Amino acid sequence: MSRGSREVERSILRLLHGQKSRTQLTQIHAHILRHQLHHSNQLISHFISICGSLNRMLYASLIFQHFQNPNIFLFNCMIKGYSLCGPYQNSILFFSTMKRRGIWPDEFTFAPLLKACANLEDLELGQGVHKHVLALGFGRFGSIRIGIVELYSGCGRTMDAKKVFDETPHRDVILWNLMIKGYSQSGNVDMGLGLFRQMGERTVVSWNLMISLLAQNGREKEAVALFHEMRNGEFEPDEATVVTVLPVCAQLGELDLGRWIHSYVKSKGLYPNLVSVGNALVDFFGKSGDLETAFTIFKDMPRKNVVSWNAAISNCAFNGKGELGVQLFDEMLDEGVRPNDSTFVGVLACCAHAGLVQRGGDLFDSMMASHGIEPTIEHYGCMVDLLGRGGCLKEAHKLVKTMAIEPNSAIWGALVSACRTHGEMELAECALKELIKLEPWNSGNYVLLSNIYADIGKWEEVEKVRVLMRENSIKKSPGQSAVV
Repeated sequence: MSRGSREVERSILRLLHGQKSRTQLTQIHAHILRHQLHHSNQLISHFISICGSLNRMLYASLIFQHFQNPNIFLFNCMIKGYSLCGPYQNSILFFSTMKRRGIWPDEFTFAPLLKACANLEDLELGQGVHKHVLALGFGRFGSIRIGIVELYSGCGRTMDAKKVFDETPHRDVILWNLMIKGYSQSGNVDMGLGLFRQMGERTVVSWNLMISLLAQNGREKEAVALFHEMRNGEFEPDEATVVTVLPVCAQLGELDLGRWIHSYVKSKGLYPNLVSVGNALVDFFGKSGDLETAFTIFKDMPRKNVVSWNAAISNCAFNGKGELGVQLFDEMLDEGVRPNDSTFVGVLACCAHAGLVQRGGDLFDSMMASHGIEPTIEHYGCMVDLLGRGGCLKEAHKLVKTMAIEPNSAIWGALVSACRTHGEMELAECALKELIKLEPWNSGNYVLLSNIYADIGKWEEVEKVRVLMRENSIKKSPGQSAVV
């Protein structure tokens, strides 16, 4: 290669790794072609690597196909790119193609390959890759050990992951984090927390991970306590911390802490520029009943995504402002934001709270017709609630009977509640019988059915329900008082 060509190649590499590569990828590619550097394995390896980091693997694949004799570096870049972006199976396919061509894998091949297996949650395939690693003597490399631990912990094989972890002489933070996550996700949160306490070195990621895992496993108070511990140490909360802790604050009613986080993110510049932080704040203040602050934050957000709109619409339903929620939905469509299934759960709930039966029905019909969204059990539940509140009980029953999916206990329960409210005892009886089929162990359903029979004077049926309870060994739950 001439000196001029080397200068051009270095210039292209600087462009590739610059801040504007996302928007200039096609121009950089054209630059490579114009200077006839498209056969440079090194340059194209870098290009494909950047494509992987930008989730442009289709583009990378098209470029790769033009190489008649791709080397190990190009294959490794393709394997790594697909392990990050998916489809993860393509990493395996490229590995197989590489072997068929007689190209020997190196230590950089296996870490992304193991990650692809972990993402696929394919234990058998991952074990096959692990055997390759051992056969070639690559088990000593740190990145490969991380891949093996991630595979086994992600597939619920924590004992296998711990064996590799224990055999690793120099354990970095990533390895500790993977083991903590593996134990916690397999249900052993205490073991994960114990490992967290043993860590000699922690990063913000470690704190965020442990706080998140505690919250996900119903240990919200411990998650908040750990957050305070993090604050008292040398670690500053980041975007991920805020997004993790704010929902916990809303759930526990920790209003003062939520407001402190609001002040903190403003002082650190995390708000309003980060959409995820803005969304978390809107959700927190809405669920805390401070709709005014939630809407102020929502309006001040320079960028909004569908999650932002969903949070604002759901807040309206949560705070009894159904008509405002429907208006927001219309504004969202006018802004060109495409709704998703969560959007419709929120706006249908708004219609139910506001008594907008016709509008709710129209929105439900538009889900599939205009937006290609198949109704889920949550959408049907909202519609049954909407029709029930509006006294349209026959329509609600017809909807339940014609649902595209099997109605669950929540659906039948909503219908029972609406029927009792409007005095439709025969329909309530029918719905309760369906509930008992679904939940034969739930004493409350039998008691409700017995009460309905008593209300309409069907004493023989009352006795039959009691006999049925005795035959099924169902005992009425004892009454409890909250007064101490």
